[in-house]
Amino acid sequence: MKYVIHAYDAQDAEAPNRRMAARPAHLEGVKTLKANNQYVLGGALLNADGQMIGSMMVVEFETEESMQNWYKNDPYVVQNVWSNVNINTFRPAPV
Repeated sequence: MKYVIHAYDAQDAEAPNRRMAARPAHLEGVKTLKANNQYVLGGALLNADGQMIGSMMVVEFETEESMQNWYKNDPYVVQNVWSNVNINTFRPAPV
């Protein structure tokens, strides 16, 4: 099943520093997802000034439990980068 994740960063003064500190480990995790055919699409959400304010990902897992296990261990979650997260199942349009 595919999932779309919209995750906005925390708004405190240290949030950008936490994002940059966690980013290398987060991206390594994305490489692992891709190698396991679990990464569909993703990237940073930007504000009008081009600064990263969150993330959007489409991932694919066999079960909700496996998706939740990955999510709970993502560096952006563990290191409190993301604060407002919405996860929904996702079905691509048949075009």
